[in-house]
Order: sequence, then C-alpha cells, then structure tokens
Amino acid sequence: MKTHTFKGGIYPREMKELSKDCAIVNAFPSSKTVTIPVTMGGAPNTPLVKVGDVVARGQKIAASDKFMSAPVHASIAGKVKKIQTCLVTGNMELPCITIESDGSDRTEFMEPLDPFSCDSKTALERIKDAGIVGMGGASFPTHVKLNPPSDKKINYVLLHAAEGEPYLTIDERTLQEDSEKVVDGLSIVLKLTGGEGIIVLETNKAYIAPMLKDAIQKKGFSDSISVALVKTKYPQGCEKNIVEAVLGVEIPAGGLPADAGAIITNVGTVCAISDAFRLGMPLIDRPLTISGGACEKPCNIRVPVGTIVGDLIPEVFTLKQDATAKIVSGGPMMGFAMTNTQFPIAKGTSGITFLTKEETYLVDESQCINCGRCVDACPMHLAPVLMCRGVKGDDTAGAKKFGLMDCIECGCCSYVCPANIRLVQWFRIGKGKVRAEMAAEKARAEAAKALSGGTK
Repeated sequence: MKTHTFKGGIYPREMKELSKDCAIVNAFPSSKTVTIPVTMGGAPNTPLVKVGDVVARGQKIAASDKFMSAPVHASIAGKVKKIQTCLVTGNMELPCITIESDGSDRTEFMEPLDPFSCDSKTALERIKDAGIVGMGGASFPTHVKLNPPSDKKINYVLLHAAEGEPYLTIDERTLQEDSEKVVDGLSIVLKLTGGEGIIVLETNKAYIAPMLKDAIQKKGFSDSISVALVKTKYPQGCEKNIVEAVLGVEIPAGGLPADAGAIITNVGTVCAISDAFRLGMPLIDRPLTISGGACEKPCNIRVPVGTIVGDLIPEVFTLKQDATAKIVSGGPMMGFAMTNTQFPIAKGTSGITFLTKEETYLVDESQCINCGRCVDACPMHLAPVLMCRGVKGDDTAGAKKFGLMDCIECGCCSYVCPANIRLVQWFRIGKGKVRAEMAAEKARAEAAKALSGGTK
C-alpha cells in the first residue's frame, strides 16, 4: 500500500509498547460514584435533575435547546447526591452532577433505530439525542459536523485511526476488538453525508489493515470503504494534516475539512454512533488508555463517563511510589497537565498519562536563538518564533499576522526548541487575549447600537 504524509512534523518516542497489547477491560470507580460535567461539548447545558432524584443509566440529566449542543446522560443508575462546580480537564471549575450508584442495572435507553431505513433528519436527531461528540479530544457535537452547509459537497469521510499521540493505544485496541462496529458506525456516517469512506492508519498499525478489510468485506461495504496508510509522524492525525496527506488537498487558513470536501471522524465516535442506533445507548461509557512511566501496569479500560481518575487507584491501576512528576489528561503532546487525580473522565478523554521526571522536561526557558527549528517542524507552515515574539510583546495583531489563530497547539515547535520555550503555552495566552479583544469589541458595538437606538 502507498504511504502518505505531510510536510513538517516530528518523531517523538511512540511509547505504544507499554499498552498496545493490553485488551480493553471494563472498570468501575471504587467510590461507586461518578461526577459528570454538565456540558461536554457545544453550548452550555442546564441540569434536568435535582439533588435527591433517582436516575437510570442512560437517562438524560442535562441538555440545552441550542442546536450547537449535546445532552448529557447518567452513566450509572443511582441517586443524585450533588450538583456543584468541580475540577475538570484544563484545571477549570465547572458545574457537575454527582451520582451515587444504587447497585442496580436499570437503564433508560432509546429504542433501537435502523439507520438505513430512517431519513437523515431522524438519524441526525438520534445522534444528537445520544449526546455524541468527537471523542478525539475536541468534543465537537457530532450531529452538527455531519450536517454541513448545503453548499459543501462531501466527497470523503476520513476515519482518523492514526492515533499519533505518544502512549495512547485505545483506538488501536478498539480497531482490533470491535472492527465490525467501527465499520458499521462509519457506514452510518456515509449514509448521512455521502462520499467515500477511508480508514486512515499510521504505518505502525499496518498489521490491523487486513482485519479492517475483512470487516469491510463481511459488512458488504467494499465498494464504499477503503483503508489508507500514512507515515508514522506526529501530528499525522491532525485534521488538516490528514486531509493533506491522504487527499493531497490543503484546507485554507481559517477553513474546515468540509471546505476541502471532507469530514473527519474518530474511532470512538463511530463506535458510539453504532451503539446509538443498534442499542439505543447514549454516549455514557468512555474507553481510554492509562499509561506512562510512572504507571505500574499500563492498561486500556472502559469506564462510566464521570469516573474520577483517583477512584481507579489502586483497584484498577497503581502508580510507582514517588515516581509521578506530571499528570496529563490526554497524551503528552496535546494533553492538559493536571494538578491532581481528582477530576472526571469526560467524553473526550482518550487517556491519562503519568509521566516520570525523565519523561518530561522540567527546565526553565532561555533566550530564543532564532534557529528556525520551530518553523521547519510546524505542520501548519506557520512562524512560531514570530508568533511568540508578538504575544510576548503584547502585539496580538502581529502574532495573528504570522498565524496565531491557525495554530493547532500540537506542540511540535516546543518539542524541537533548543531554548525550551513553552511556545504552546504562549500561544494559548495569545489566543485568550485575541478572544478577549474580540469580545470587548463586540460588547462596544452592541452598546453603541443600543445607545443609538435609544436616542432616536
């Protein structure tokens, strides 16, 4: 098979060997409780339950009437104990609903629905009602992604199975253990969007290609779904890079894959879509990888959404004594460093990585030497050194000129920087300033409009 790739990128140590041979096992929090964020993608939700209510697994507990929203469901059966702000990924405090298990298996799923006999509107409503969001980390509402503007013709649906983030292997295991479900979910997406489906694997997972081809043939989709190999290089799985590598098309600055005639979806997402139709089950379970050098026995597990990471220690996995230097929600390149393990696993949590001092580079920044390595490594063809200079100099207009808002925060520039400059962190600060400026400008415009209207 031909191998595709893109310009730029880096080659960090993969560290997949720690968990790639570990089958996915079901796990449950030792506290018998879950703490479910009220919003996990899209517009903010409002709780539909109150403290003391008894809920069933799969029951809707938070929702919004906004189109750009995804409801949230109870992941266990039990009683609502608390509704309060809690620590979540990103070290933010957001509203969460805590449910204590009653030990029962009561469920409140939707009725199964044949995706190939219902119309598109009904199918999209099912995906929204199931609360499905992108499970690769972005948590964008899936029913919105699968309903592009009428002027955007979709020619390809790329199933992102590259999983280039070091340490993480949950997609790799899912492709092996649930290949037919993956193909089924992708075929449902194709029914909604049209076009050709391509399952995109990195070459380090080429051994899975025959399994997927067998599943494609068995399900009868050989004419509409194929498998493509891309070079093992980070960040091969970024949507702009995967489109460039596989289709040879560049997504314009500020554009989306739909502008290039493509939709990108994730392995976990298509499995959730299959479950929503075949079982009527909302997105209430999350498979993920637990790994890192500080972890005694890395593993791949499936837990109820809202499981507190600390409630899996030591029953599900253990940590080496005094070895953890950094806790990351996600992988080490694009994940979020967390202060402790008392945060919930959300719909978009693909892994938790426990890094040792040797695995993370904890040194101070030094002066930029203008070597240009960050420019060579950037997969978006930006100028990180100039963007950083603009942010540090409080020149957000200059930083934007050199591509600040097109940065995907992949971390390639930080990885290669000999001065150890925390470039991604500076870019996040810069983006925050830009958004604050935009919000202030919008508020001024609205105030001026209101004043003008009031003086007429």
